[in-house]
Amino acid sequence: MKIFLIGFMGSGKTHWGRQLAEKLHLSFFDLDTVITDREKKSISEIFSEKGEEHFRYLEKEVLEELVNGLDEFIISTGGGTPCFFNNIEFMKKNGRVIWLNTSVEILNQRLVRERTSRPLIRNIGEAELRAYIIRKLGERKMYYEQADVMVNEESIMLQPLIELLLRDE
Repeated sequence: MKIFLIGFMGSGKTHWGRQLAEKLHLSFFDLDTVITDREKKSISEIFSEKGEEHFRYLEKEVLEELVNGLDEFIISTGGGTPCFFNNIEFMKKNGRVIWLNTSVEILNQRLVRERTSRPLIRNIGEAELRAYIIRKLGERKMYYEQADVMVNEESIMLQPLIELLLRDE
C-alpha cells in the first residue's frame, strides 16, 4: 500500500499521515522533513539560498526515491508537490492519492500561527494571508482535484478514513 496525502499547507497532512501510518503499521514520511534531513538545511534556508525552483526539483527527486525504494508507506507531501513536474500523475500511477480538503477559514487560523516557519507565507501580513490562501488554492485546485479520494479534513475520523482507504485495496 502506497498512500500520498496532498492538500494545502496547514491542511493536516502530517498529523493524519502519522496517525494512519501508526494504525496501518506503515512507514511514514513527511516529504519536507526527508528533504531537510537530506540537505541538512531548513526549507526556509533552501528557499532563501537556492530558490523555490531548486526546492521543487529536490522535492521531485526525493519523492521518486521514496516511491522507487519502498513497497509500502504513507507520504505527506508539501502543499505544492502535486503542482510541479507531473508529480500528481506520478503519485497516482504509484499509489493512492488522498486530498485533505480544508476550509479557507481553518487554513487561515492555522497558518497565522505558523507563518514564521513557512517560507512561502513568512512575509505575508496577517490581513493579507486569507487572500493569499484563496488565490493559491485557486491555482492548485486543478491538481488537488485529481486525487483518488477527497476528504473534508474538518470531518475526518481515523477509523472511517482507514476503511475508505482499504475498501479498494
